[in-house]
Amino acid sequence: MKCAIYARVSTRDKGQDFTNQLIALREFAAKQDWLVVVEYIDQQSAKDSDREQFQRMFQEASTRKFDVLLFWSLDRLSREGVLETLQHLQRLTSYGICWRSFTEQYLDSTGIFREAVIGILAAIAKQERVRLAERTRAGLERVRREGKKLGRPVAHSDPRLIRQLREQGTSWSEIARRTRLSRGTVQKISGQSI
Repeated sequence: MKCAIYARVSTRDKGQDFTNQLIALREFAAKQDWLVVVEYIDQQSAKDSDREQFQRMFQEASTRKFDVLLFWSLDRLSREGVLETLQHLQRLTSYGICWRSFTEQYLDSTGIFREAVIGILAAIAKQERVRLAERTRAGLERVRREGKKLGRPVAHSDPRLIRQLREQGTSWSEIARRTRLSRGTVQKISGQSI
């Protein structure tokens, strides 16, 4: 199997180097008879997915440049949160790429328990989405109880002015600019469509 290695250290981890990760990951890949074809190394925080090598890794995964991704641990891959991290793993799976954590042996989609691991992670991701929705609903309910209005502010408009400008031949875009409303809103208020 063609193997890709992903290594990362945080910019805040003063003096920390990714060399130790690479040595251990290369040795592990060799023991598995995996051919390391590419190594992706980021030296920045994993709290978002805008990391250059992380993005490159997904781009090349989508073209099947490698068959398996080997990483040190899940927190070296991503610290974006449970749902986002699991979505990254599911994305790899959707490309037909296996993945394996070096330090967390249960995070392994290469072995005989592949389907079980993927199923468990999918269930965890689903539960995390449910929890997120519950937290959002609870927050909205609290805000409502406090008497705050939710949603976009009401657009105040003068329908007569909009119709008058339109009758004078003013474009929808110009009316929207003058009234500080969206083009769709002024069309809706005037009762006309594009």
